[in-house]
Amino acid sequence: MHSNDIFRVATYNIHKGVQGLGPARRLEIHNLGLAVEQLDADIVCLQEVRKLHRREARYFPHWPDMPQADFLAPEGYEAVYRTNAITRHGEHGNALLSRWPVLGHQHEDISDHRFEQRGLLHVQVQAMGRDVHVIVVHLGLIPGSRVRQIGLLERFIDREVPRGAPLVVAGDFNDWGQQIRHMLAGLGLLEFEEPRAFTYPARLPLAQLDHVYARGLTPVGLHVPRGRVWWRMSDHLPLIAEFRL
Repeated sequence: MHSNDIFRVATYNIHKGVQGLGPARRLEIHNLGLAVEQLDADIVCLQEVRKLHRREARYFPHWPDMPQADFLAPEGYEAVYRTNAITRHGEHGNALLSRWPVLGHQHEDISDHRFEQRGLLHVQVQAMGRDVHVIVVHLGLIPGSRVRQIGLLERFIDREVPRGAPLVVAGDFNDWGQQIRHMLAGLGLLEFEEPRAFTYPARLPLAQLDHVYARGLTPVGLHVPRGRVWWRMSDHLPLIAEFRL
């Protein structure tokens, strides 16, 4: 466990627990379970999490017999999962794993067009005696979509998050530039600036697509675990942000 006044949030796009293509495809969900535990975060925000996938379950003999969010939750953590996309063989979405008690959660569809099903997951946790709101996002691949999705996020926050409450917005923003950062700064959501926090592509990271923004919390650090053990598990590296509550 880390020091008791530090609130640690990780975000990780797990690529549905499978890496590689064709016959070289391999199941990484078991390794990801160990990895998530090692992050030692109070809150783990996950994207591209499978609830079920009938074809993959037939293909991989060791496919877990429970939804990935529940499978990945370390002992003592609560898992919250909501579907973004329903596909031919199953469904996937965002998840949040919490070391702290979960007070409530909800899901909002932020799909911008019919080819990309996207959603945000809002979870309220009680951390160190305070209510903290966490929103897990996975934004679209098209720049215009992302701008509109941040507009939807802004309206959602105005409607659902009390003004004075600590708020974290974390996930895969799919953003190679600064536009989203500037838009979120306008909402009072800031992140710790760390020039080496590149998370994508995992093997040779060139960009930071994954972010943890916060309002009402003091950012104290940002860290990206590196090395072969990490880049074998997903096409993204995890990002760990630390705050003082």
